[in-house]
Amino acid sequence: MKSTQAVVAVLLLAPSALTLAEPAHLRIYTEASPPTSMKEGDRVIGSGTEKVREIMARTGTSYTIELLPWRRAYTFTQQYDDACLFSTTRTPDREHLFQWVGPTDYADWVLLGRADRDYKLETLEDARKLRIGTYHGDAREDYLRARGFQVDSAPHDMVNPRKLMLNRIDLWAASFKRGSAVLVRNGWQSTIVPVLSFNRVEVYLACNRAVPAAQIDKMNAAMEAMVRDGTAKRFDEKYEKWPRGGAGVQ
Repeated sequence: MKSTQAVVAVLLLAPSALTLAEPAHLRIYTEASPPTSMKEGDRVIGSGTEKVREIMARTGTSYTIELLPWRRAYTFTQQYDDACLFSTTRTPDREHLFQWVGPTDYADWVLLGRADRDYKLETLEDARKLRIGTYHGDAREDYLRARGFQVDSAPHDMVNPRKLMLNRIDLWAASFKRGSAVLVRNGWQSTIVPVLSFNRVEVYLACNRAVPAAQIDKMNAAMEAMVRDGTAKRFDEKYEKWPRGGAGVQ
């Protein structure tokens, strides 16, 4: 009798165990941040997007990709057990919040200013008395606030160039990923200029803590293989001079 009960118990538990071991589907979020992630028609494209799609293909993982405002995407990734988010800066404060796949790329953190102003910044410390524009939920905002800088936070990053030109902020803290040409695409190259590069960070596909560790390991192995066989580099090169639309910067 006990033996029969044990068999039944195993059979009842088997579907749950399988679900925990291998997610049937991942919902993947990102933001508008050319050339890494952007919309073309109804499809999300970009160098980072293609890397993530390749990871899913190599691991046989079913998925959807949705482009959302960063703060909402970040919240959803923590809320849903089957969610992941790219391109996410890996910081000490975020380390325990997610599981990490990558790095998938890097980004330079840059202070941008008005072209008609002489800032004379040699280090980040030289900007301490200036108002720096960031946006809600961004890693640069946390980084600067933690160091006591004057941060003026916006609901969306693309509010900051307008604030800069209206003298509501002195500098805009932006992230320039590989191949980024946001200033040129938006016609700002003659009015907004890089003033100081103050950090280089690696960015990742960040996944909810409930995604099985075995799945994270498989995705990391796929990303490492893509770097070795040149696939990741080919995706980067494909979008280095991406000329079409899109205005976002992480």
